[in-house]
Amino acid sequence: MTSRILHPLLSLLSSVPRQELARQVAYLKEENRVLRERLPKRITTTEKERQRLLKAGRKLGPQLKQLMTIVSYDSFRRWVREVEEKKSDETPTRKPGRPRTKEEIRELIVQIRTETGYGYTKIRQELRKLGIKVSRQTVKNVLVAAGLGTDPTAGPNTWDALLKRHAATLWQCDYISKPMWTIKGIVDVYMIVFLHIGSRRMWISPCTVQPNAGWVRQQGRNFLMHAEDIGLSPGYVLHDRDRKFTREFDEILKSSGAKVKKTTIQSPNLQAHVERAIQTLKHEVLNHFVVVSEHHLNHICSEAVRWYNTERGHSARENVPPAWESPPDEVPTIRRADVVCTTRLGGLLKHYSRRAA
Repeated sequence: MTSRILHPLLSLLSSVPRQELARQVAYLKEENRVLRERLPKRITTTEKERQRLLKAGRKLGPQLKQLMTIVSYDSFRRWVREVEEKKSDETPTRKPGRPRTKEEIRELIVQIRTETGYGYTKIRQELRKLGIKVSRQTVKNVLVAAGLGTDPTAGPNTWDALLKRHAATLWQCDYISKPMWTIKGIVDVYMIVFLHIGSRRMWISPCTVQPNAGWVRQQGRNFLMHAEDIGLSPGYVLHDRDRKFTREFDEILKSSGAKVKKTTIQSPNLQAHVERAIQTLKHEVLNHFVVVSEHHLNHICSEAVRWYNTERGHSARENVPPAWESPPDEVPTIRRADVVCTTRLGGLLKHYSRRAA
């Protein structure tokens, strides 16, 4: 219906000569003046009416002076300026690129660094546990801007393809020793560290100064009970050729259905994961204490394992602790007042969490 009306109208307009169109416009202007003379001298327009006039008249330019009757040309130009200034005020202005990291997060990054001395990755892991997701480069930029130097723990990580294939059922184990002061002098105390490759869960045996065959067999049984309790029964157990790993120890592991794999001679890289976990345990915990009894060392290791499994972030676990099933829901920011720092072992080990509601 609309097309049947518009088509003849367009044909008519196209056929009208320009002079004829000018005469029609002149008539309409004269008729408008007649109507204007019958109206009050001052007509107040509404905001909606102004918008209609602006929409129709802005493209006409100075020619609009000859057509205007109910408003002056100066008033019309003032309307135009007001609209342009309003748009300029409403348009947000920001520098190109990514938005700046929120100040609360920047202060929290600096706080964690100054309180712990953590590197970029570990600070990122602490933030991820709080639901704050930032890149390692962002952490670096914030710390460099604050004059806090470079990452003290930067270094490459290596992975073995065989370990990846069996990570879900593979445990690695190795010995760790710690000097202990006694009335007879310094003696070495031994423990066995077990690490599950898939989840990075750690278990440490009770310590002893005499790692004989009977003690080693008992730790094998203790480990199997622990692995069953947490639902990570071993399919493979990998250890080196240390003579303290006796044949009886291997037989106990095999009795649970696990396969025992021994690394080749002089191949420490095959034990890279548990070796790295032991290094973390030494550098971040054991090296800070002078051990005076086996009970003392067992307490330190117990707290360290609880911190390692449930509070310390791990790169292979999306920067959350090994015992966490999944990362927390991401949030855009967090108030510093909502962050709580809990400590273990006299403040040596720190953990950041949200304040309970």
